[in-house]
Amino acid sequence: MNKFLPAGLALAACPGLALAAEPAIDAGNTAWMLVSTILVLMMTIPGVAFFYAGMVRKKNVLGTMMQSFTICALVAVTWVVAGYSLAFGNGNQYIGDLTKFMLNGINWNGPFILGAGMGGDSEVPTTIPETVFMMFQMTFAIITASLITGAVADRMKFSAMVLFVVPWSLLVYSPVAHAVWHPAGVIWAWGALDFAGGTVVHINAGIAGLVAAYVLGKRVGYGHDNMSPHNLGLAMLGACLLWVGWFGFNAGSALAADARAGMAMAVTMIAAAAGTLAWLLAEGVVKGKPSALGAISGAVAGLVAITPASGWVFPGPALVIGLAAGIICFWASTSLKKALGYDDSLDAWGVHGVGGVVGAMLTGVFAVGTLYVTDGDAAKAMTYSGWLAGNAEMLLIQAKSILAVAVYSAVATFILLKIVDVMVGLRVSEDEEREGLDVTQHGERLG
Repeated sequence: MNKFLPAGLALAACPGLALAAEPAIDAGNTAWMLVSTILVLMMTIPGVAFFYAGMVRKKNVLGTMMQSFTICALVAVTWVVAGYSLAFGNGNQYIGDLTKFMLNGINWNGPFILGAGMGGDSEVPTTIPETVFMMFQMTFAIITASLITGAVADRMKFSAMVLFVVPWSLLVYSPVAHAVWHPAGVIWAWGALDFAGGTVVHINAGIAGLVAAYVLGKRVGYGHDNMSPHNLGLAMLGACLLWVGWFGFNAGSALAADARAGMAMAVTMIAAAAGTLAWLLAEGVVKGKPSALGAISGAVAGLVAITPASGWVFPGPALVIGLAAGIICFWASTSLKKALGYDDSLDAWGVHGVGGVVGAMLTGVFAVGTLYVTDGDAAKAMTYSGWLAGNAEMLLIQAKSILAVAVYSAVATFILLKIVDVMVGLRVSEDEEREGLDVTQHGERLG
């Protein structure tokens, strides 16, 4: 049993699973989770699709949107076949098993129990059907893979993207999700806190994107050609969809329509607003003018950073997390990127990777046990507290979980990219890149 998970408390690592003495399907909780699943799916299609498409050049708009749309289909099928089983089958401490291959063994009618068959406190009952849990988690797997494409926009072959995403989802995303969010997982056992995906989604995708950007190399003309966004209005529409959908992402991770979901929703809004204002302030000071691109980037940075903390913090810390994310992610997407010389086209690493690290570490600072104590035991509340509440060890645990996910994702991503490069080549030719992905990869173009 997780040493940071006393009996009678909600989950410390997997998104918000609440313990119940006699679990039964609850109509209200199930309805909320159905809505949350739709909201998270909306974050990819059309959210990420519009967000990324608005920031590339006109010749790559359709190709960029096609990547998000196709990834949605690819990962959905991959998840059903084996991804869900590898993530949430009991397995071992590093990866699940194939007992739920093709969704065999799913409990279609009764309430889902995470870790069913493990015995004791390792079994965590919920009040929703497993089909709903499976679908909710599917949308997380989809958006994680989609976020990676922002780092390699304008230059990756469509065929290479397809061949990369499927094994990455199975061999990187699912094992990381298992390690962090399943009671048998190794990072779960450390007591790491990741309420809705700071490590599993954002650091994982950000690191993969950074590695991919280095492996593929810079875009043709990077640094001297005009690479201004084609349509910032489209990007802003995508950002709005992401902001709204994020309430399903974070508040939905409570897996119940309860007070914890309400607090997660509140802190999500607060951090997003703070991230927006912090980025605009930093941009105004450094560049003299706040921009629309800066506003939407800051909002996403705040949303990313609050994600791991959303089930563990109160509004005051949420404000601090959002402000920190806006400033630090601005620095990462400008000064750090320039200093290290990588071409992260749409700042997948600068916003999602760095924002995920900021949020995960500040979760270790601000986490408070009273949010998830179910039996009123104040002593147990301190067990989950972060550094400011007297548990400095949580910072070390959070740092260890970040490092483990980052190293695994980086190494596995590099190997998979090299294999795909040998198979079909990762990158379009220079002439094809100049002509644009819309025509060269799909035979289409915007009017």
